[in-house]
Amino acid sequence: MRYIDSIIAGFGGQGVMLIGNLLAYAGMKDGLNVTYIPVYGPEMRGGTANCTVVLSEEDIGSPIIHRPKSLIAMNRPSVDKFQERVEDGGIHIINSSLIDMELADTDRLKCYGVPCNDIADELGNTRMANMVAIGAFVQASGIVPLDAVIGSLENVISARYHKLIPANTKAIQAGAKHVG
Repeated sequence: MRYIDSIIAGFGGQGVMLIGNLLAYAGMKDGLNVTYIPVYGPEMRGGTANCTVVLSEEDIGSPIIHRPKSLIAMNRPSVDKFQERVEDGGIHIINSSLIDMELADTDRLKCYGVPCNDIADELGNTRMANMVAIGAFVQASGIVPLDAVIGSLENVISARYHKLIPANTKAIQAGAKHVG
C-alpha cells in the first residue's frame, strides 16, 4: 500500500506551501487520497512556515501528523523543530545550501543532502529551490511518479506565471537527479 505523510518546512517565502500543494495535486492526479494543511508563523515572508501532506491509497483517518514518515527541511530552524519527530527510518530531505549536514540524524533517518539553492542558482533562479527539493523528495520516496508532479504544476502555479513551468520542470528534474 502506498502511504506517506510529510512535513515540509522553511522560511516564509521559500515556497514550502507551494510544493506541499503541488505534492497533494500530484497525489490526486495519481489516484491517491490526500490531505494538505498549511501552517503559518506570525510573519508571512521570512517567518517560519510549514505544511503537512498525507498521501494514501486508503482512506485517511486524520490529517494530523505526530510522527511523520518524512521531512523536507529548507532551513536550520526546520531541522531543529521537526527532525526528532520523524519516525525511525524516515526520509529527510535537507537543503544543504543552508543547513550543515552535520545536523542530519543519519543514524536514524535516510538523509539526503540536496543543495537546493545552489542547484536553483545554476538553473538561473534561486526561487526554484523549492522545486529542486520536491523533485528530490519524490525521487527518494517513490510515492508518486515525477510526471505526476510535473503535470500538476499548472494546477498550483497561477496562470500569469505559467511561462515559468518549463524552468520549474527542469528544477524538479534536477532535484530528482541529485538523489537518483
